[in-house]
Amino acid sequence: MFAYILRRILLMIPTLFGIMLVSFVIVQFAPGGPVERIIAQLQQGADSSATARISGSSGGDFSATSQSQPAGGAMEGGSSKYRGAQGLDPKFIKQLEAQFGFDKPAPERFAMMLWNYIRFDFGKSYFRDVSILQLIKEKLPVSISLGLWMTLLSYLISIPLGIRKAMKDGSRFDTWTSAIVIIGYAIPGFLFAILLIILFGEGSSVAPFFPLRGLVSDNFATLPWYAKALDYARHLTLPILSMALGAFATSTLLTKNSFLDEIRKQYVLTARMKGLTETQVLYGHVFRNAMLIVIAGFPGAFISAFFAGSLLIETVFSLDGLGLLSFESIVNRDYAVVFATLYIFSLLGLFVNLLSDLVYTWVDPRIDFETREV
Repeated sequence: MFAYILRRILLMIPTLFGIMLVSFVIVQFAPGGPVERIIAQLQQGADSSATARISGSSGGDFSATSQSQPAGGAMEGGSSKYRGAQGLDPKFIKQLEAQFGFDKPAPERFAMMLWNYIRFDFGKSYFRDVSILQLIKEKLPVSISLGLWMTLLSYLISIPLGIRKAMKDGSRFDTWTSAIVIIGYAIPGFLFAILLIILFGEGSSVAPFFPLRGLVSDNFATLPWYAKALDYARHLTLPILSMALGAFATSTLLTKNSFLDEIRKQYVLTARMKGLTETQVLYGHVFRNAMLIVIAGFPGAFISAFFAGSLLIETVFSLDGLGLLSFESIVNRDYAVVFATLYIFSLLGLFVNLLSDLVYTWVDPRIDFETREV
């Protein structure tokens, strides 16, 4: 097992290098950048916010002004390569390039970035004047809360439901629950979130019980412990329900199919012939084998919900987490945050994949990865 783990860890190095290289190359060809954003902020009336960058407002990436400019970003009659830089001192432009590191060739910048990331030196955000690790630390509680509770809720629903569907395969119960699962999976989470806000959010005329902003209330620190727990639960209820609507569909069908495969095997027939009850067969023989793939997928499901599943939900419910941070960093061309979060998330994802394999051996010691080719 040690040799297998070592091989997997060594394979993470070229994988991580490839992820960072491809992302770095793509960014080099992306329009705009931090220098352009600073220039836009200097222009009177320019709006460089995250929403403005992707809107048709003045200074946005899709504005009429930007669309009418020559290719390559050069202004007509000017020598600057940056959009909107006419009238600015060229020395000032060079200072901006040096500030963001764009005065160096791209290969040198990429090599320096990798060397810093290997030492877990991620630097500061371009526009927030705070270290990137501090930014991630501030946003982490929101994303952990959403990812953890959503994963637990989806598993608490999907596992019992999948087992029941397997035992009642082909019945009316299996048919209508499958229809509900598929419909829930098809409904976008953010649309369901809007429906929940209309029905149950503060200000609703139906049942205005759940708050719509933040992870806790402003007076959270002054509340007693039981009120803190209730306040925390009230803030998370609508976001978690919105995210879990379609999250349990895959786990439910996976659980059902896994149990069906095991139920149809010969050892189950032998156990029944010995006089064991259906409950003894199910939980004494089938459960451990059928749950192998479901349990092993838990780390990956959590990471998926933790990093990728909460962007729109965080936006709808004004939750300042890692999903919203990544989106704003990409739109605002805060490349320091973009590449640092990509590096951290990719590294964590690779280790979670390894952890999933190790969970297999924990659930079923008969599995031996030493004989498996990586």
